[in-house]
Amino acid sequence: MRVEWAGLSPELLLPLDRDVAEPLRSQLERELREAIRSGRLSADERLPSSRVLARELGVSRGLVLDCYTQLEAEGYLTARGGSGTRVAAGAHMPSPAPAVPRPAPDPAPRIDVDFRPGLPDLGSFPRSDWVRALRDAARDAPDDAFGYGDGQGSPVLRTVLASYLRRVRGAAADPGHVVVCSGFQQGLNLALRAVAAEGVERVAVEDPGDGEHAVIARRLGLEPVPVPVDAAGIDVEALAASGARAVVLTPAHQSPTGCVLAPERRQALVAWADAADAFVVEDDYDAEFRYDREPVGSLQGLAPDRVVSIGTVSKSLAPGLRLGWLVAPPRLAARIVAEKHLDDRGSPALDQLALATLIESGRYDRHLRRMRATYGRRRATLVDALGRHAPHVGLEGLAAGFHAVARLPASLDEEAVVAAALGRSVGLYPMSRYRWPGHSGPPSLVLGFGNLTESAIERGIARVADLFAVHRT
Repeated sequence: MRVEWAGLSPELLLPLDRDVAEPLRSQLERELREAIRSGRLSADERLPSSRVLARELGVSRGLVLDCYTQLEAEGYLTARGGSGTRVAAGAHMPSPAPAVPRPAPDPAPRIDVDFRPGLPDLGSFPRSDWVRALRDAARDAPDDAFGYGDGQGSPVLRTVLASYLRRVRGAAADPGHVVVCSGFQQGLNLALRAVAAEGVERVAVEDPGDGEHAVIARRLGLEPVPVPVDAAGIDVEALAASGARAVVLTPAHQSPTGCVLAPERRQALVAWADAADAFVVEDDYDAEFRYDREPVGSLQGLAPDRVVSIGTVSKSLAPGLRLGWLVAPPRLAARIVAEKHLDDRGSPALDQLALATLIESGRYDRHLRRMRATYGRRRATLVDALGRHAPHVGLEGLAAGFHAVARLPASLDEEAVVAAALGRSVGLYPMSRYRWPGHSGPPSLVLGFGNLTESAIERGIARVADLFAVHRT
């Protein structure tokens, strides 16, 4: 993509040496030729006007005009009325041919309907509300808000988040124990580094679950161990037998199975953490979107001294904002704050203030209610489409969020179904990619519907439904 500088373009670095005998005009011509031939100046890129460049270089305008005229004659520059002086097409030095010709890679298959899990409706990001919140925050912020600030996060946002999480998620949140972070990945890194400093060596992860949890644990020198998940959530007896003193889990809406951690297992989990002097890292990732069940409170509210709860706006607003938070136990809070400071000195100040404004104004919850209705319609479309086109396929994990699990006939191969669907321009995602390496289970697909329209869901299911059937000869 070519950059088109608007208004006063950036300064152009063209060093001139006034202590040598070579005339300044010759130096300027040589520097411009080299900048063009090397590709430092792109084809059709606009150069500064002669008046601006003369002022920047401290030379006469006539010298710059003479230089531009000479390079136009040589074919390096072109001048068009109303468009200024630009680099001529084809003026660059040709790139050397590679020593060994390489065949062009096969183009990636085009995906028309992508059932990618974990992706919200990117087109529904509340742009006008966010712009308004940014404008209000920039207008009202004190000058010191634009300094390095508090690495723990804006006190304004931490206060708003603590109040919001107490009200909406049943969390035992205090602003002093809230740490603002750049999304879940950073939050998990911070939490696991803190528990490692407490002497934890082994951390349990859900199976099936997000494979990156284990990757992050290994990178931090921890040993990840898989613990099975069933319809009631993580198996706490297996967790206790694993020897782990920390666990990463998704209790409100298990990823990817969609189950909810049962009340008796919540109590057993807290009892295990107390008995083992262990910690729970709660990924509270999409509990805002619930449909046919009562809301489930944050696990952190049951055991604030044992649970690190991590939330983000990646599902509620957009992952590109890179804004999240941790609610940390008092025992870990100071260490997490110190780790965050060493990571990046804090998250973007203006974005934090804008999020606080958005939540406090009520526009954040208005957006959530609107999206809950949108995802509810898409969920219903998925249920209806599978019911009509593949009634033998079971659909689970629909109580919340914007993905579901489709249980395939036992004789089918997940990867074969995924490959065949890709040939029809439909993206499907097998449960095997969420399982611990070497572990197996019933063939299933994880179907995301958050970033798909209702018509796309219908079209995609109709296109691949026959792949879900057992064909008899």
